[in-house]
Amino acid sequence: MIEEILALGFDSLELSHGIRPSQFEGVLQIREKRKFQVSSVHNFMPMPVEVQTDSPDCYEFTSDRATDRERALKLTLATIDWAAKLEAPFVVVHTGRMRSLNLSEPLRAMVEQGKLHSREHVRQKLAAVQTREKVAEAYTTRVLETLREAAEHAGKRGVKLGIENREHYEAIPSEREFPDFLKRLDSTNAGYWHDFGHAQIKENLGLIDHREHLATMAPRLLGCHIHDTRWPFRDHCPPFTGETRFDELVPLLPKKCTMVLEMSPRTEAADIVQAAEAWAKRFK
Repeated sequence: MIEEILALGFDSLELSHGIRPSQFEGVLQIREKRKFQVSSVHNFMPMPVEVQTDSPDCYEFTSDRATDRERALKLTLATIDWAAKLEAPFVVVHTGRMRSLNLSEPLRAMVEQGKLHSREHVRQKLAAVQTREKVAEAYTTRVLETLREAAEHAGKRGVKLGIENREHYEAIPSEREFPDFLKRLDSTNAGYWHDFGHAQIKENLGLIDHREHLATMAPRLLGCHIHDTRWPFRDHCPPFTGETRFDELVPLLPKKCTMVLEMSPRTEAADIVQAAEAWAKRFK
């Protein structure tokens, strides 16, 4: 897997969720041999032994079950330790969703039916906002209590946590909540991780303005996942093959910002190389 990535011309990569413990020894061996840089590690890495498929959201800080939250924390602390050993500066973290709510799917269905900004869509969106507002604080408090311990551990290991924006409106925090969420977390060891595809999906749902959100979060930005989105919700496409306004958005990124191409595993090698070359040429 890593040999294939390096053969495409990359010398730095993110080790992501989905790497099994049985594969991880091989990762360590090839890094000793090839000396590539690890730009970031995505929680949970390696994946939990009891989980059979790639599932970064198998344990969430938002869970109603204390045992799941404890497991999520334990796995996160282990990921941080591995990031430190691999000399990776960042761990990308999903904080979780409010699983009892169903807010995104009705909106997605309307957009797919061509009803974006219709009266029906606006009513549904307002109802989703009101429903979320009633319960979000309890979940936010729950996440912060767990995340503070992880951030403290990250600081001791010389690692920073990148809290990633998600494509679901049920996610904690929402884009509107992100600035206050990081303020309440109150840690120099944590910041924002911007996923271009997730933000574009939220814009296509009519929930955010992608540019406005990125401009707001730029001062706390640690890194980003780069992939394009084809209308309305097909993400993880090669850059410049969808509708994401990269020319307008990329200038908002801070100069020292880790950028990780995160395309679908179905993407052809030639398309990956072409996307990387086009990105480097356009944003050098």
